Formats: sequence, structure tokens, C-alpha cells
Amino acid sequence: MLNRVVTVAALAVGGLLLSKKLKKDKGFGASSSIAESVEVNVPVSTAYNQWTQFEDFPQFMKSVKEIRQLDDKHLHWRANVAGEEKQWDAEITEQIPDKRIAWRSTSGVKNGGVVTFHKISDTCTRIMLQMDYEPDGALEKLGDAVGAVRMEARANLTNFKELLEKRGSETGAWRGKVAQH
Repeated sequence: MLNRVVTVAALAVGGLLLSKKLKKDKGFGASSSIAESVEVNVPVSTAYNQWTQFEDFPQFMKSVKEIRQLDDKHLHWRANVAGEEKQWDAEITEQIPDKRIAWRSTSGVKNGGVVTFHKISDTCTRIMLQMDYEPDGALEKLGDAVGAVRMEARANLTNFKELLEKRGSETGAWRGKVAQH
């Protein structure tokens, strides 16, 4: 009986928190943000170099089906978002080797953010991801309210860490700069 009461209370609190989140967002054009980080046991240049291999992202991002790099600054994404396949284009707005990569979507799924690389030691790097996005539709808003995007970002960073540490080296590198405009 006590377990049942605790379960009902937990569901009620969860429903209340979800209701407040959805009311606060008003459900229209609301933007959400996440920030996640991971420490990877490789030098900063190795972590950065691998991150520039955008077409390899489906290896560690389970919802990403394909990324095509169109040129030095433009990418086309195809991914599963809340159970639905979506496509969008993104532009790299700033890229500084071994330091940061910033982007924003130019069509489709609205998102933007920055990934930064921090040298902890000669063999350890902290990767920090900050992203803003706009959930579209009831299912995406529900997923956002319960933290699905944050959990997926955390899992993606963990998968990147495991993939890179197991391999021990990057599969390629792009060391060019993109200036912020």
C-alpha cells in the first residue's frame, strides 16, 4: 500500500512539474537550452580533430542518421527527432582549432550552440556542449519537458568518449578556421 501511495505521489509531482514547464513555455516558439560536458582521456587536438569529422556523428549519436558536409561551413543533417525523421541545414558560424565550434541551423529544426574543448592535461580534455533548440509539436515539447534532449546529449557525449578512447586516435581532422560574423 505504501509503495502505491509513493508512486501516485511521484506521478502527481511529475505531472505538476510538467504542467508548470509547459505553461511557462506557453507552447509556442519557446526555446530550451542544455549544457553538458564530458572528460575524454585523449589530448585536446585528438578530441577536436575527431569532432570535426561531422559525417562520423552517426557512429556515436544514435538519433542521427546522416550528416553531409556540403562545404567548410555548411552541413545537412538527417535525424530522428521524437520518433519522426527530420532534415535541416546548419551553418558553422565560428571554428577555432582546439578551442570551439559554434553553429546555427539555417532551415528546418531550429537549433544552435557551441562545443568547446578544454585542456585538462596532456592526455585529458573536457568537452562542453551548450545548445539552444526549439521543440516543435506536442511530442517534442513533452520530451523536452521530461529532459529527453538533455539525456540524449549526455549519452552522445559518453558515446563519443567511449568511441574515441577505444580507438585512441582521430579518423581525420579539419584544422581550418571559420571567423564569427
